[in-house]
Amino acid sequence: MNKSAFLFPGQGSQSKGMLGGFAEKLVVRDCFDEASDTLGYDLWDAIQHESSIDITETYRTQPIILTCSIAIWRLWCANGGPKPDYVAGHSLGEWSALVCSNVVSFVDAIKIVEKRGQLMQAAVPIGEGAMAAILGIDDALVTSICRSADDSNNVCAVNFNAPGQVVIAGRTASVERAIMLAKDAGAKRALLLPVSAPFHTNMMRPASKMLEQDLKAIRFFPPDIPVVHNLNAGFENDPERIRSLMLAQIYNPVQWVSCIETLKALGVYTYFECGPGRVLSGLARKIEPAFELFSSHDVTRFQSALDASREKG
Repeated sequence: MNKSAFLFPGQGSQSKGMLGGFAEKLVVRDCFDEASDTLGYDLWDAIQHESSIDITETYRTQPIILTCSIAIWRLWCANGGPKPDYVAGHSLGEWSALVCSNVVSFVDAIKIVEKRGQLMQAAVPIGEGAMAAILGIDDALVTSICRSADDSNNVCAVNFNAPGQVVIAGRTASVERAIMLAKDAGAKRALLLPVSAPFHTNMMRPASKMLEQDLKAIRFFPPDIPVVHNLNAGFENDPERIRSLMLAQIYNPVQWVSCIETLKALGVYTYFECGPGRVLSGLARKIEPAFELFSSHDVTRFQSALDASREKG
């Protein structure tokens, strides 16, 4: 039987004007109002209009993308959309998955991801860390190139996004050496990404340690919907173990291909990308061309996904 999963995007999916077509949807605006009241600034205005809020700053991006995803999820539920069999989120998106599976509350998650963004940004001074996308060579070769570029583990593969699509991160000089080696090894593309810190590396351990106290202060519950976790592409029901996974996730690679392969093995061939953009839909297509994929970043696509889910139901 074809099962379904919701996928929640992380950083990199944001854009000015995103979700603008949902402006008249009361459920969406209420969600943004709740987030704005929690954080003390107008998130909807920040993404729709000229604003003093820079949505590319990590501590702004993270709560904004979370809010976009939860707003679409709530609209889905309000319109009678069926509950998926599983949920998964890419990096930051894993927090969206936890909210939708009722592991943590939306308000708690909003506060945590803002703090998460602040700590991740502060962990490494600007210019000392970098990330790069390596396209067109296999994972093992990318890992080998990172070791060749720096034998002190100052650069490593951190996002296994799709076959032939890996993100590396670490010390800036080491990342730049790895880029040159990847090009020499036949990579189709090897380029620096416009991010300000080397996420999902050991350089993020201080951020994880500092976030630990914040996570201890909020309640975690067993998931209502099974969540596939970035760290190990597995499932967890114990709230304390989930708390630990979310701390370790900050400084460990995102095993996204393995997450999707886990879902595929369980019979999941229908995926709904819940939030801005279509990044995860594109990655899923590269992992398995036979997947049925839906996105929800505009009203037309959202309605198409909702109609398709009702037909299946």
